[in-house]
Formats: sequence, structure tokens, C-alpha cells
Amino acid sequence: MPLNFRTLDLNLLRVFDEVMAERNLTRAAEKLAITQPAVSNALRRLRDSMGDELLVRAGHGVEPTPRALALWPTVRHALGQLQESLAPGDFDAASARTTFVMAMADSTGATLIPPLIQLVEQEAPGISLRLVPLTTRDPRRLLDDETVDLAVGYFPAALADLTARAQADTVVTHESSRLYAGEYVCVMRAGHPLADAPLTLDQYCAARHLLVSFSGKPYGFIDGALTALGRKRRIVLTVNQFFTAGRVVATSDLLTVLPLHFVNLANVDDTLVWRPLPMQLPAVHVDALWHSRRSHDPAHRWLRDTIARAARNTQTT
Repeated sequence: MPLNFRTLDLNLLRVFDEVMAERNLTRAAEKLAITQPAVSNALRRLRDSMGDELLVRAGHGVEPTPRALALWPTVRHALGQLQESLAPGDFDAASARTTFVMAMADSTGATLIPPLIQLVEQEAPGISLRLVPLTTRDPRRLLDDETVDLAVGYFPAALADLTARAQADTVVTHESSRLYAGEYVCVMRAGHPLADAPLTLDQYCAARHLLVSFSGKPYGFIDGALTALGRKRRIVLTVNQFFTAGRVVATSDLLTVLPLHFVNLANVDDTLVWRPLPMQLPAVHVDALWHSRRSHDPAHRWLRDTIARAARNTQTT
């Protein structure tokens, strides 16, 4: 029997959302301030309406069916928007005692965090920031399960997918804002055999390379650009931090690719030199990415606005 939305008790969706978040009926009941039998009854009624099990017992909790996984983002987004519209609340940065968790690479942190913490100390001394490593170019899952409040970095595939979804009029559950334009350059030690002249594509491909890969995969967007030219490079070392890459190439003949702004910040002892890359790359930008359910949250909006101001400060220093 098809679902009759007009007769659906929308309270069942609140229960569904909480159980999906907790994957445990007892914890969901505690969060909802109702009994566990009431949670079980609500799920039974929703199953009957949806014609799907939605959640099945697994170990000490429950696991969602594919239908539940597909449904949850839309339900959570709608409930979040409704809550924010009906009870948006106030946020006073000067008196707030909030902790924000952000995912970003070390190069992004080195660029953004100094001006950001200055603003926080001036305007919101009770707020704490916690940075976690960015281990993917698509952090939407981290935002979905609320592991982080905000991800900052270069996310070309994720943003392209969000644009395609919006153009197809499907539900878009994440939003982004552009913080600043980036530029990647080839970095090597001072005194490297290739350091005294413009770098050619043949020289670049013949050299030995260090790759910075957040996920640990042995290829990156540079390799994609080379493949389009029918070329390839030899990667002999893969690390997951830009700072580590800079320290390694400073004492070896390896080449690496780093954000230009990070080179200028990290090269305090003049052990590194950089050259423009000998191939065309797609435009590189640093974006903030968050879940749409946080868009109207006053505290989260303050965080986004403050990071945007910090990013503007980096462009004027």
C-alpha cells in the first residue's frame, strides 16, 4: 500500500531520526524523553506506513535498511529546518561556551587558524576550537554523522556532485562557501639540480616525487592532469601532511607539490624553493563545507562568518 502522507504522524519521523542517529532504541528513548516501548511502537507504525523494516536488530543496537539510509538525510534536513524556523534561538559570541570541531589539512590550518584564533580571542573568549585531520577530499560523511561541524579544504568532486544535484532538482543536503583561491607549486630543496631554471614538463616527469595524500592513495589531482597529457611521474613516497612533505624535500632530491601560501609560511629557514608547475591545472579553491541542517543555526552561522573574515585577513597580510 502506498504511503498516505496526509495521514502520517510526523512525530514518527522525530523518533526515526533519533534512532538513526543513535542506532540504539534505549539511547534514542532517553534523548526523546519517552520509554523504549514507545520508541518501538513508533517504529512499528512507521514501518507499516512505509512498507519497509527500516531498522533491524543487530547486536546491541539496530542497523538501517537501504531504504532507511536513503530516507534519513531528507528527514533530518527537513526536521532541522523546521526546528530552526520555529525556534532559532540566539547566539551571543561574547558569552558562548561552545566547542566547534573542524576538519582541515595542516596547510589550511597554518593559513587560517592564526587569524581565526585572533578573532575568537577578541570576540568569543569562551569558545573552543578543535581541529581534526582531513583524511578525504569528500568529507560529507563526517558532516552527516556530526563528527565535525565544518570541513575546510579543496573538495572538487564533492562540490561538483552538489551542483549536479541542485541542477537536477534533487535534495541537496550540504552547502559550501568559497574562502580563498589557492595555487599549487612545485617545491624542492635549495640547491636542487632543477632549482636554477624554469621547470620543464620533461624534467618534472623524469624526477622522483613525494605525494601528499590525505587518504593514503598513491595518486592525486596532479597525476590526473599528467594523465590527460599522456604523461606520468614516479612517486617514491606518500605522506599525509604538507608539513612533513616540506621537511622531507628540504633534505632530499624529491619534488613535491604544496600550496604556495603554505610554502611562504613554512619556509622559515629558506631551505625550500618553488617553481611554477609545468602543466595547466584546474582552478584550485579552498571552500568551507557544512551540512544544510546547520545553515540557520546562529552559532554555526557565526563560525562560518568568522572563518570567512579570517580568510579575508590572510589575503591582506
